[in-house]
Amino acid sequence: MGAHALGAAAYAAKAAGLAAPNQPTAISDEISWQLEHMNAQVRAALQQLPPLGEDSAGPLGTGLLASGILGSIIRKIQAAMDNFSPQEGAR
Repeated sequence: MGAHALGAAAYAAKAAGLAAPNQPTAISDEISWQLEHMNAQVRAALQQLPPLGEDSAGPLGTGLLASGILGSIIRKIQAAMDNFSPQEGAR
């Protein structure tokens, strides 16, 4: 389920970028919004997933989500969660 959540988050960020082609920060703005609105339980669950591309057998393996813009977005989300401190906006 967590992989599906990361996939949905990546598609939402990609869509934000496509909807605002003249706004270079649209994707990163969407990623920031998602991270700021993620509650502690969701964050804890997603932090249990392996890093994208590390587990070849799972949905975060070497498939569609691991490449291109989707892979880039998921990597940014996972890295941001690793560096997140509760004072930054946990709810």
